[in-house]
Amino acid sequence: MTQSLHWADWLVIAVYLVGLIAWAVYLSRGQHDRTDYYLGGRNIGHWPVAISVMATQCSTNSILGAPAFVAFTGGGLLWLQYELALPLAMIGLILLVMPVFRHFKLVSVYQFLEQRYDLRTRLMLSGLFLFIRAFATAVTVYSIAIVIDLITGIGFFWSVILLGVFTVVYDVFGGMRGVVYSDLLQMGILLVVLLLVFYLLTADAGGLGQLWASLPDDRKQTLAFDHHGLGDGQTFGFWPMLFGGLFLYMAYYGCDQSQVQRELSTRDIDATNKVLFINGVFRFPLVLLYCFVGVGIAVFAINHGDFINQLPSNDQGAPQYNLAVPLYMIQTLPTGLVGLALVALFAAAMSSLDSVLNSLSATTMEDFIVRFRSHPLTEEQEIWASRLVTTVWGAITLTMAFFVGDIAPTVLEAINKIGSLANGSILAVFILALLSHNITGLSVQAGLLSGIIVNALCWQLLPEVSWLWWNVIGFFTTCVIAAVLTRINKNNLRLTPEAVHLATAAEVLNTEAKVNWRLASLLLVAWFMALLSILVWLNP
Repeated sequence: MTQSLHWADWLVIAVYLVGLIAWAVYLSRGQHDRTDYYLGGRNIGHWPVAISVMATQCSTNSILGAPAFVAFTGGGLLWLQYELALPLAMIGLILLVMPVFRHFKLVSVYQFLEQRYDLRTRLMLSGLFLFIRAFATAVTVYSIAIVIDLITGIGFFWSVILLGVFTVVYDVFGGMRGVVYSDLLQMGILLVVLLLVFYLLTADAGGLGQLWASLPDDRKQTLAFDHHGLGDGQTFGFWPMLFGGLFLYMAYYGCDQSQVQRELSTRDIDATNKVLFINGVFRFPLVLLYCFVGVGIAVFAINHGDFINQLPSNDQGAPQYNLAVPLYMIQTLPTGLVGLALVALFAAAMSSLDSVLNSLSATTMEDFIVRFRSHPLTEEQEIWASRLVTTVWGAITLTMAFFVGDIAPTVLEAINKIGSLANGSILAVFILALLSHNITGLSVQAGLLSGIIVNALCWQLLPEVSWLWWNVIGFFTTCVIAAVLTRINKNNLRLTPEAVHLATAAEVLNTEAKVNWRLASLLLVAWFMALLSILVWLNP
């Protein structure tokens, strides 16, 4: 698969990378303190932030993995069921979670946990986020560096450097504005390349109708109502994907610093909720696009029998189906556009890496450095300390990428499982903070650990249970354990004053929001019904 890129392709890549650095340096001129650096001065428009959040979801693993799932390794278009949960999750966040976060003007979402529970709860959740995100980022760097090496032949080391160093540099200087506005560019490039690839695949098949007719029926299935995933060995049934996806998306968009930080960088509660609303509506068309690229790849492989044989093999001798899209790009696109296609893969990786590095830095600064300093930093010191911490996290994740090689094949397959071990429990900690005034920090800490342990036992002892259910199991395990322990120790309750006087989401929406978000939520319900109708129509 390795080939030498034409100089014109390298020129396209160079212009893109140098342009990102120049743009980040330009944006750095408006930074005066860590609020500017981490939240863009809380003055970024809702459309740029919404597109940035969607760009992060459109990661390299999605661009390469989803088409492979549709075409070869998974359940075809069943993956689209997962997107049904998103509009419903956005309703929960719009009405329940984000109004309170906006009210407290947070930088780190884990600050809220200290206000509601105690410092230990804040540090536990913050530390868990740092560990999970740093590890996942290293795996992401490893996986895309492998692809870059296979396409260009420059070697794994230089692939990591090429991807990682440029991302770290523009992230260090650009801060949150650099993240958001670079993601706008990256999303544009991704859409152009994906649409071009889909057009070429459709033309090769003889048109859209012929493309769909040529797809095997087992790949066309979009709904699986007959699989519950609770012991039937069917991971991707409708019910686990709907309910598991609901809890996972609420945890990811509402409790994960890498997402919440951008949502809080907008001007007010209405702008923050608009970010969530836009994602609830427009993410499905994006996912539909790269899933239909997978449809095109499946039909292309049928019509060109030697295509699969050209894929590199893994250590077990099986084809690496995740490389099907890059292989098609190399074989089909002309000089110059191959470089643009590689830039699209860069863009998919960078849009995930930049936001994570910025959030790792913000969490470290807010929850560990600023929180424990006896004397506050000056504004200039805040900027330089923030940039230094971002650089350190960049160095850590890039270094880790060189050491995940032996375990990466397993981790790449299990990355969603690892997230599902903790997501439901993390969501429970925040939901209990918002809805209950008597749950204690010690109780939710025990509940969090219990939820993760129960899910780990399900992984090892109940492999027939879909891992998507772990998000639900972890949530309710944490809630039950926290409630029981609080009741047992009800005579020893020690609540912070904030725990009693926290503003509710309803109060914030009534006093600070200008948009009727309860009515807007009904539109998301209607969108959910429309998406379900589309999947019913597509289902053979």
